[in-house]
Amino acid sequence: MLFNELGLSDSILQAVTEAGYEKPTPIQAQAIPIVLEGKDLIGASQTGTGKTAAFALPSLSRIKPLGKPQILVLEPTRELADQVAEQFRQYGQHTGCKVALLYGGVGYGQQTEDLQKADIVVATPGRLIDHFYRATMRFGSLKILILDEVDRMLDMGFLPAVRKIINLSPWEGRQTLFFSATMPPAIASFAEFCLTDPASVEIARRAVASTVKHAFYPVAMTQRDELLVGLLKGTDFQSTMIFTRTRKEADTVCTLLNKSEGFQVTAMHSDIKQKDRMEALKGFKEGKFNILVATDVAARGIDISGVSHVINYRVPENPEDYVHRIGRTGRAESEGDAFTILTADELDFASAVETFIDKKIERKKLESFQYTYTALLDDSPAKPIRKKRPAPPRRRRR
Repeated sequence: MLFNELGLSDSILQAVTEAGYEKPTPIQAQAIPIVLEGKDLIGASQTGTGKTAAFALPSLSRIKPLGKPQILVLEPTRELADQVAEQFRQYGQHTGCKVALLYGGVGYGQQTEDLQKADIVVATPGRLIDHFYRATMRFGSLKILILDEVDRMLDMGFLPAVRKIINLSPWEGRQTLFFSATMPPAIASFAEFCLTDPASVEIARRAVASTVKHAFYPVAMTQRDELLVGLLKGTDFQSTMIFTRTRKEADTVCTLLNKSEGFQVTAMHSDIKQKDRMEALKGFKEGKFNILVATDVAARGIDISGVSHVINYRVPENPEDYVHRIGRTGRAESEGDAFTILTADELDFASAVETFIDKKIERKKLESFQYTYTALLDDSPAKPIRKKRPAPPRRRRR
């Protein structure tokens, strides 16, 4: 199937052609006709499957420029909102429709000005509600409401704010598109609240790209940092993303690697100012930095091409996060490597990852690395424990 067989408008097809796209991904091929029909939709798709185009292309095909918000897209993070807004601009460049991008951490002036002529609004929940109370955002002309990365919004505590936004939006005649990589009970219940007779599209929720090679690198807890540096120095990488569990860890790893020669390192997490986060992301995309150290704020949906390696500084506690993290490499059928440093306290997390992706991950050792002993490195078969024979009873002397 080709894009010109899906029923998209001529102006959208022109933008698709200019972007160099020929064949839709599976979620695009299934979702676009449903959205064009005006039906509500639940899309279960992992990152890297072309989800944004699956809702952006048909939504843009259904509107004409009015200078009033007709499409509203909610995103959990500023980075995702910025990326999605840019894609709407690219796909809608021949439609005359304008895009307003709303997120916190910056002033209201430019956002307010953009809202006065916007047909598409891409926003984080908190800042959107702020604009409502400032009377700069109105929902009366809204036709399509898109809730993206809903499970991530649940994790971040945004669902009450999203529920409020849904109640502010027109119910009659509104099309709602609901995208989530996972569907736990809380998300399923929320979908029932905001959707009407939805169609459902599910694409490879647990699949990992076949072009990615996985490896666990066992090591003693005290050598985690040393092994990380060794892995980087012993690997011919183009660009690497290193994921940490916490913001403090990200800063510590960034400081550690900046002390080593040959690395151009930057960090990205929620304690860093928005302007600096966007500059870090831009610098990494353009090759100014060859290592980006990030928390899971960068694991979901951020479109960065050409990442050759992903390294998990620790095994993620949630196996779904493993899939989202390694989704940064091996994109568009290119090859990639996913390394995970494994210590004894993380064996349960490692087992959960293998169960979730239905794949046994190879344990590897880094050549020439001077390991200190840990039972994780002892790959010889366990010796049977011999029980001592009970001593014969003593004979009593008569």
